[in-house]
Amino acid sequence: MVRAPEFPNDLAWLNVNRPLSLKEFRGRIVLLDFWTYGCINCIHSLPDLKYLEQKNGDRLTILSIHSAKFENENAIDNIRQAILRYEIEHPVLVDRDFKVWQSYAVRAYPTFVLIDPKGYIVTSIAGEGRRDLLDRLIQELIEKNTIEPQFLSFELEKFPISPLAFPGKVLAKDDRLFIADSGHHRIVISSIEGEIFDIIGTGSAGLTDGEFEQAQFSTPQGMTIDNHLLYVADTGNHAIRCVDLEAKTVCTIAGTGNQSRIIYPHGGKALEVDLNSPWDLEKIGDRIFITMAGAHQLWELCGDKIQTFAGTGAEASFDGAIQGAAFAQPSGITTNGKELFIADSETSSIRSIDLQTNQVKTICGGGDLYNFGDVDGIGETARLQHCLDIEFSGNLWITDTYNHKIKRIDSNGFCQTVVNSLNEPSGISATETHLYIADTNNHVIRKLDLATLEIIAIDFPNLCAPMICFPH
Repeated sequence: MVRAPEFPNDLAWLNVNRPLSLKEFRGRIVLLDFWTYGCINCIHSLPDLKYLEQKNGDRLTILSIHSAKFENENAIDNIRQAILRYEIEHPVLVDRDFKVWQSYAVRAYPTFVLIDPKGYIVTSIAGEGRRDLLDRLIQELIEKNTIEPQFLSFELEKFPISPLAFPGKVLAKDDRLFIADSGHHRIVISSIEGEIFDIIGTGSAGLTDGEFEQAQFSTPQGMTIDNHLLYVADTGNHAIRCVDLEAKTVCTIAGTGNQSRIIYPHGGKALEVDLNSPWDLEKIGDRIFITMAGAHQLWELCGDKIQTFAGTGAEASFDGAIQGAAFAQPSGITTNGKELFIADSETSSIRSIDLQTNQVKTICGGGDLYNFGDVDGIGETARLQHCLDIEFSGNLWITDTYNHKIKRIDSNGFCQTVVNSLNEPSGISATETHLYIADTNNHVIRKLDLATLEIIAIDFPNLCAPMICFPH
């Protein structure tokens, strides 16, 4: 057996008030989680880790090792924001320069390393969906070792108490704003000046249909609207929800609440097919197109049927016919009526699909999973960094999320920075005169005047956090 390498003493820790060592956890089982916070597969593993923590917390310590893929993911404050966004409640080591990653010979996100109470590595397992296997191995270690039960507590990062928490997407329509208040698990409807019209959801994560006050969502993201029906990508629930704005009710129209483990193209009855982190929606006629971020595909919902529309399920960047094309965590979608435009976040590129020929092409940035940066230019000369949303309004507008910018692709194909100094903006929506921006890590919605490029934060004086309005 191989003894688990000790952590370097020159790395930063979060969710704890001092550096930790493996040695101090002798006598307990330790599970290391190697991750990076923009990776959908890593995000999918967080509920599994929470389950294992809650079940075995008196004998098990989970330590997350954050080894950044993108340059932006190296910043300590950005990692802190991700810890809060995903409600991580165990220590996180900031693994700059992949020191710990290399010492454990890790090759993929996520990877889990199980360490026994004597400090020896039991196994290393890559990939998401490993909860049952890890649970079984942990139970075997508990049975084979005498472990003194003890719950450990850590000084966790503090969740922001603000009217909005990590708003993911925003939709401007008919003088109204629809805001996915993702960190509060609800949808906020307001005027474009900030007057609150309705709040949909209790503010607690769950999958509950019914009236606005009783409904529950889980980290909702993208939305699209058709008359009085608002469709919501309920990302954490792996579901599509329909909000009737007249009846003031919510119902589930696609998904089972369970995450799909199938990566090849498939489909069926909408309420019987498991989905995989739907992130954004665009409705054209009777078809709702879905960026299925967890499956690296585009899907199509029509009536009570849902199916893969484009993408093999491979996490990659391949153009061509929709059946053979590949995407990587598509997270934003828009249309000009003839084409779909997709923010393909893990390839840091903008892709398009011609709805007549069903051909996919890359129109800006990208090339592969590691071609990212911050360069204005045309086509492949331009560089983005983990772009999460896109909007068509004369030009194409992009939330260049990890560069903290809004960029514009003009009619000549030139991609240019328009707005700086945001903090991981994740959502954007346009009217004829303004852009509305979900400035996610700043917990605000901003309004950009397209004529003057003046940008202001919208104030919501009558909006408060659920724990303030409805303390538990």
